[in-house]
Amino acid sequence: MRRQKAQLLGDLVRQVMREEGLETPINEYRLVTEAWPEVMGKGVVRYTGDIFVKQSTLYVQLKSPALKQNLMMGRAALVHRLNQAVGAQVIEHLVFI
Repeated sequence: MRRQKAQLLGDLVRQVMREEGLETPINEYRLVTEAWPEVMGKGVVRYTGDIFVKQSTLYVQLKSPALKQNLMMGRAALVHRLNQAVGAQVIEHLVFI
C-alpha cells in the first residue's frame, strides 16, 4: 500500500527548524563560518578579525584599512553573494568595523 502524502525528510527537517525558530541562527552561523571564507578567499580571511551577525547585519572587523576601503565599495554585491552561498536571505547589510 502506497502513502499518498509522502514528503522528503529534508523538507520535514527544514519545516520543524523554521517552526521552532532554529533556522535563522543556524544560517547565521553558516554565513560566518562557511560562507565568508568561501566567498572572500584566504587572502581576505587572513585580515578578518571578529565577525558576527546582529539584527540582519553582518559586522566584520578588518585589520587592513586599505582592504576595508576596497570592500566598502562592493558591499551590496557582497551581501548578495554571501546570502547566495548560504541559500537564504540571512543578512541585509554589511558593516566593516
